[in-house]
Order: sequence, then structure tokens, then C-alpha cells
Amino acid sequence: MYNQKLRPRRMRITPAMRAMVRETTLSAKDFVYPIFVVPGEHVKEEIPSMPNCYHLSVDNAVELAKEIASLGIPAVEVFGLPEYKDADGSSAWDPTSPVQRAIKAIKAAVPELMIIGDVCLCQYTTHGHCGHLEGHYVDNDKTLKLLQKVAVSQAEAGADIIAPSDMMDGRVAAIREALDEHGFQNVSIMSYAVKYASGYYGPFRDAADSAPQFGDRRQYQMDPANAREALKEVDLDVMEGADIIMVKPALAYLDVVRQVRDHIHHSVAVYNVSGEYAMVKAAAANGWIDEKRIVLETLTSMKRAGADIIITYHALDAAKWLKEEE
Repeated sequence: MYNQKLRPRRMRITPAMRAMVRETTLSAKDFVYPIFVVPGEHVKEEIPSMPNCYHLSVDNAVELAKEIASLGIPAVEVFGLPEYKDADGSSAWDPTSPVQRAIKAIKAAVPELMIIGDVCLCQYTTHGHCGHLEGHYVDNDKTLKLLQKVAVSQAEAGADIIAPSDMMDGRVAAIREALDEHGFQNVSIMSYAVKYASGYYGPFRDAADSAPQFGDRRQYQMDPANAREALKEVDLDVMEGADIIMVKPALAYLDVVRQVRDHIHHSVAVYNVSGEYAMVKAAAANGWIDEKRIVLETLTSMKRAGADIIITYHALDAAKWLKEEE
């Protein structure tokens, strides 16, 4: 026999009541929108595996940045396809490459918008791996010197935050040292501290032309079965000077997000990755789900798990939906 005086449903009875006692709230200010810049002018080409996401030339990236800022989204993360590739990915630190030009142009046009530069080499190398190769092995310490060049070039272009996503040991310390030596003490580092070797990255590799030409990235990205290892990676990156800690992917690793949130006092970011996005878009296109409801529920779950920052391709739609509900 239950106690009839104990009725939790009283707190759910109307929209106003539910809003008043809601424990987790979602806002456009929680989002970062990833953009993909490419060579050329007046380019806007939809990425086939990521509906409503585009390859953009710098001029169109600037126009999109204006829209992003108008929606109250505070930041973009800039990825790019280079004009040329080589064994060490030297176009990644070329100041005339699309990423550096986009960072500079967006900062000039929309100075209030925070710009995050993705620091990795996979989309810039001919082999598609995230560093300098010795045979089929990515040489950790030689790669660090390359990442330093990329980070400094992006800071020089105007990036507010540098986000190393390569998963080399010691890269946060190396990048912090390089930034400080070049006078960029106030440029922050958002480390992809907990980046799993995930099957959810498929559409991104289509978008960034970054699929490895042989093997996979399991020798440097984390085993999806491991959670305790995540905390070790977090501790190392915090010790090396990371300002923000990221878990990637997000949806299949919410347990890890919660453990990281409980473990540190730093800001925690998650990356709602391309495969997670593409599955929602495909199901919505087939009429199997209510896209708005699923997206907002999913993003709320990431914040409830402990994320302060959500990098998501849903950011534009979610910001508009949240504005409608105000």
C-alpha cells in the first residue's frame, strides 16, 4: 500500500511546474558548431553523409559565422581540407591554408565569436594518420614538433582556443610550451583528452577526407572498453596544462563523461560526433523519429552527464528550437 500523500506527479502536472523544477537546462550558450572549410571561393557543397552540413569556402564560412553568432552560439570549431597533402601534413601550419584564412576572416568579421582550432594532421597527410610515420608506426615525439607548428599558426591567425585531437602522449605540454614561447599565453587549450577509437567517426572522415590509407588509429586512440584509463589520460592532460577536457564521442560514453566530471574541476566538453548526428538525420528523414524531440533530449543527456560544452552539428537547429520555446 503506497502513501497517498507522496505524489511526485505533482511536480510534473503542468508545463510551468515542470519548467520550474527542471534540474538540467539546455541553452545555445552550451554549443560549439563545427565547420569545414575548403579551398576556393563561393563554395557551399553539402556533405553527403551529413545532411545540412557543408564544405564551405572562406567567404561562405564567414557568412555562416555571422548566423551562428546571431543565434547566441558562442563558438565555432574550424576543420579544413587543404590544397595539398604530404607525408608530414605541412599544409596544416601553412598560413595560406583554408583553416588559417578562415580563422583570420571570421575573427575580423565576428570578433565576439570564439574560434577553436582543431590541431591534428590526419586530413593533411597523404597517409591519413595523425602524425609522422616511421614505417607503419606513428612516431610520438617527432609528431609533437609538428603539432607545435600547427598550434602556433592557428594562434597567429586569431584562434582563441587550440584543440589537439591527435592523442599523442605529451602533446598538451608541448603545445603549451610553444604557445607561451610565441607570446600566446592567453590562448587556451581544449584537449581531446579522452578520444576513443570509435566507429562513430565515419561521416567525419568523409567530410574531412581523413580516412587512414592503411590500418586504423587504435595504436594511439583509446580502447572503447576502457573507462579507468580515461581518468589517467585526464590527469596527465590537466597536469600538462589543459584548460578544458574533452570526451569524444559523447553519446556512447556518457558514463565516462560523468566519471570525468566527478574527477576534475576543469570545464568538460563533449563532442557529439558525426555518426551520432547522421543516425538521427537518417531516422528523421525516414519519419521514424521526431527529430526536434530526439535532438534536444540527446543534448540534454550530455549536459546532465556533466558536460559544460557540447560540440555538435545539431547546434544551429537546436539553437533555433530553444529560441522558439522561450
